Amino acid sequence: MALPLFFGVAGVAAAALGASALFTARTARRVTRELPPRGRFVDLDGGRLHYLDLGSGPPIVMIHGLGGQTAHFTHSLTDRLKDDFRLVVVDRPGAGHSPRAADAPANVRAQAASIAGLIRHLALERPLVVGHSLGGAVALALALDHPDAVGGLALIAPLTHPQDEVPDAFRGLAIRSPAVRRFVAATVATPAAIATRDKVLAHVFGPDPVPDDFGTAGGGLLGLRPSAFYHTSTDLVAASEDLPAMVERYGTLAVPVAVLYGRDDRILSPQAHGEALRGRVPDLRLDVVDGGHMLPITAPDATAAWIRDVARRR
Repeated sequence: MALPLFFGVAGVAAAALGASALFTARTARRVTRELPPRGRFVDLDGGRLHYLDLGSGPPIVMIHGLGGQTAHFTHSLTDRLKDDFRLVVVDRPGAGHSPRAADAPANVRAQAASIAGLIRHLALERPLVVGHSLGGAVALALALDHPDAVGGLALIAPLTHPQDEVPDAFRGLAIRSPAVRRFVAATVATPAAIATRDKVLAHVFGPDPVPDDFGTAGGGLLGLRPSAFYHTSTDLVAASEDLPAMVERYGTLAVPVAVLYGRDDRILSPQAHGEALRGRVPDLRLDVVDGGHMLPITAPDATAAWIRDVARRR
């Protein structure tokens, strides 16, 4: 009886995984069809990048965070800035509509090198670089490794130091084996993301509300693609590789650095990643406001005003 039971359970599990994989593939096709690329592509040494080039004026480069894409900025923030600045909003390698080769590194400094290539390709003259969350770490690596490409940093809820604990919202992404990561991405990740959507987004956005149109105008639905899960998981695992050495180099930063944090951020601690920069970064500007982690979407007026002020003082 035990052997037939085993094969019966295995058969049910295999059928469930097959159905889940089929659902995942169909969902990915539908999401890609409904949320196509809206910008331009450029092929660089570090791979292919998708970016939006908006407005005119002094240049600002905008780098999104973990699991994000350009729409995290275009949802609410860029319209408030594009009349006075040229905004280059980029999908990080492996995110949004920027592909990442299977053998390409995902560490912070490698991503910064890709952004530096874009800045040089577009002939931007020492732009202000806005980095949100993981994009803040990429922006810091960019300023450390490519100081000629950066005129200043405006970091919103940035990751700045190594972090032992994975935020609750991202624990399902902490998969170290690439093979397991790819299997999960192709089978159960999409149904699980749909099932836990409200809980995860409440944590990411909290205490601020999640906009009703975040899935479409905010690009949230792009996270349902298996490639998005795979590369976001890869980014998470690689996120702290470069940070210990970067922390020791913060004192050498040769550009102005400003940091904006929501005091109720549930993803990254303002103390561990904002206050911790004091004493390491010369002349650091740190501003703390009411709100959570997703300030570019939940507090666009305050965030735009802050970026304007940083740009003006720079």
